[in-house]
Amino acid sequence: MTEAARIKYLRVALVAVGLTFTFGIWPLGIVWPSGWVWHESGRSEYLEMILGIYATLGVFLMLAARDPMAHRSLIWFTVWSSIVHGGIMGIQAVTNTRHIGHLWGDVFALLAVAGVLAVLTPRQASITK
Repeated sequence: MTEAARIKYLRVALVAVGLTFTFGIWPLGIVWPSGWVWHESGRSEYLEMILGIYATLGVFLMLAARDPMAHRSLIWFTVWSSIVHGGIMGIQAVTNTRHIGHLWGDVFALLAVAGVLAVLTPRQASITK
């Protein structure tokens, strides 16, 4: 894949992930709470905090889509924080089987986001003389 094609797909991925982080987590929690909401009964301050953090990250990922190479540190933060967050949730889901649905919900989604962004993000800017 050429670098130009890679960046084109990266831009699409950044917008898709950004939109999902900004607008998609709350509806996913309503439609599939056992896969997306960790504290399901009543009002959840935890969920409100997660929604705020991910919505903010989503907006910045959409902004990064304009010039991904100038925002590589944000993209790599998203990759590594998604791996860490998904890994911790995966361990929690396996050790507490009432959360096992999360393996196919938010755990899988975070690891998929990390994988897609990692594959599409160039490691360094092209140097032209």
